[in-house]
Amino acid sequence: MTPRTFGKQARSVLYGAVVSCLSVFTAYAGPIRIVTEELPPYNMTQDGKMTGMSTEVVQAVLKEVNVQADIQSMPWARAYDLALHDPDVLIYSITRTAEREPLFKWVGTIAASRWYLYSSSSHPITLMDLDDARDWQTATVNEDVGEQYLMGNRFLIGRQLQSSNRYELNYQKLRTGHVDLWISDELNADYLARQAGDDPKETLVPSLRIPELEAAGGFSMAFSVGTSDATVQLFQQGLKAIRENGTYDAIARKWN
Repeated sequence: MTPRTFGKQARSVLYGAVVSCLSVFTAYAGPIRIVTEELPPYNMTQDGKMTGMSTEVVQAVLKEVNVQADIQSMPWARAYDLALHDPDVLIYSITRTAEREPLFKWVGTIAASRWYLYSSSSHPITLMDLDDARDWQTATVNEDVGEQYLMGNRFLIGRQLQSSNRYELNYQKLRTGHVDLWISDELNADYLARQAGDDPKETLVPSLRIPELEAAGGFSMAFSVGTSDATVQLFQQGLKAIRENGTYDAIARKWN
């Protein structure tokens, strides 16, 4: 191969790479709508602004891909419904499950999570497996993955499940004895206990761990299926970039 031929091939490869990258950016249609819920310390409103570990990851991705969009906090059932039915909707922090897999276009994991069925230290309950929980009342959040998981295992709202729209209400229900169990992510449970002035190590008993809800690695970002593949790929690249440049690790250290 002559130097001249090599130079032409190198320029051709470089041109193809540039065109490929530009095509992702130019195909991004925008604008997008970003929705989430109050799930501290992952996503929460403080002083009128959205913050939290997952929120900071999403904001870092937005900065990386040079996209501007406001984040709206709302009850999870509403956010979930919007992401199911409207185009160009980004939802976080959402757990990736087999049932949800075809319903969204997944960007990637943004925060680790561990799930438990909790009981109160004033009324500790020993569970050997999930079937043991059928004899007790469990607090859930409407359309949250914990509720979906239990319903998928034939638990019924109004019989074994008490559904609400807010996580902090479920902690209060458990604390006051209105329910026997509460399904929650560990960081969320610990945070809400501390917000109530309690020490989670003294008030919460992890009666049963639920590894099925941890299989995908934690909470994710996902787009509605009506979103263009180019937009999804752009955000996937942005998430990959902040993982590689240290931004993600810095955010995780701050909140853990």
